[in-house]
Amino acid sequence: MEALGERAPSTARPLLRLLGAEGRLASCGGQGEAVCWPAGMGRVSGTVLADEESERDSVHTGESHEGAEELQVELAQLSTEQLLALVEENSHTNAMFKVETEMFEKFFTRLEPKDVVGERHGSSLDLGQTPYPRGRRKSKSRITTDRVICLTVEQKCDLVQRELEETKEDLQLMKENSERNLQNYLAILEEADIRLVEIKRAMMEFDKDIVKTITKKKGSVIASDKVLRYMEDQIRSRDVMKEKIHLKNDSLKVQKKKMQMQLKQKEELGEALHEVDFQQLKIENAQFLEKIDERNQDLLQLKLTVGNTLQILNFYKRKLHYATAMATYLVKDIAQRKESLEKIAREAVLVEEERVKAETLNKKLRRQLAEYKVPPVLNYVHEKVAVHDLENSLRIWERKVEIVEMALKSYRNVWHKAKMASHQLQVLLPEQERRKATEGL
Repeated sequence: MEALGERAPSTARPLLRLLGAEGRLASCGGQGEAVCWPAGMGRVSGTVLADEESERDSVHTGESHEGAEELQVELAQLSTEQLLALVEENSHTNAMFKVETEMFEKFFTRLEPKDVVGERHGSSLDLGQTPYPRGRRKSKSRITTDRVICLTVEQKCDLVQRELEETKEDLQLMKENSERNLQNYLAILEEADIRLVEIKRAMMEFDKDIVKTITKKKGSVIASDKVLRYMEDQIRSRDVMKEKIHLKNDSLKVQKKKMQMQLKQKEELGEALHEVDFQQLKIENAQFLEKIDERNQDLLQLKLTVGNTLQILNFYKRKLHYATAMATYLVKDIAQRKESLEKIAREAVLVEEERVKAETLNKKLRRQLAEYKVPPVLNYVHEKVAVHDLENSLRIWERKVEIVEMALKSYRNVWHKAKMASHQLQVLLPEQERRKATEGL
């Protein structure tokens, strides 16, 4: 309201003060039905309060009419922006009152009936004010009731502090319950994991000892006896495990009873503790909380270190896998290269032998070349003339051969014609003989 009064013009400030006064009056009961006393005023005698109330009743009616008229005049003088600002400020104030009322209702619902009675008589909060005693007869429009007591700022702070502590306790209790439930769920999961491992191990043992034997020896009596013996052993081991668990549960129950007795003794001793002991416990608790925070920080750092170590380990694992694959590849490559070297060595031996042969032949040819002597030119001329004569004789003989072949060809044609004629004669002679025979008949 004060901030709005600073923003509003001079014509709106009296209206704001009037609205603020009425708001404070309404928060304390309104219409003069309750009185809000400032902090530290203490108790007031009943006679003085009754006299003041009678005087206030006579004046209040006229003041209310004047205040309403003044309020209407002031509202008529305000602009739309000022009215919007005034409405916004009143909405904010109403919201604050609503929050405060809800907090008071929560606090009231937490109180036990005896606390409510004590609160009404000013026992727990030390209100510094008591219900006002009845004085003279009030106006006809009122009913004779006790006055409503308004809380001071210190009392409101005390009430809020208690509500805050209660809320913190509820949150702490909820946190403890959640942690307990979480621990129970974790224990159930751990038990399920252990049970799963045991079941898998039992399945492997049964498959190894029984199933493979039965598949090898179908229908054998030994296999069925083995199955029965295996089941009896399992039942016996379960019974032994059950006895151990019963004994462990009994010992845990005894330990639990001892711990409960110790806790009860500590609680009984804790009732005799003084304020100094509580302060010392608070200091020790703070120290332990600091140590817990340090341990949590160390644990977080160790988790980060473990994460980094796992990353490095995975990196080196990948590197090792790559190096192993590379080593395998290199071993194969080395084996192939060794085979190639052996092949090259064999080829080198063969090439060396051929080289020796070629070198021997080369030496022989060089020796022949060194021993060769060029004949005289006249011999060359004679040889050339002889070659020419031979070529001429060769052409002559070739011509003769061609002539002979032509003669042979003509002879063959004549021979073929003669042969055909003789054949025709042989065919004609038998026909003439048959004709002569027929004519003679």
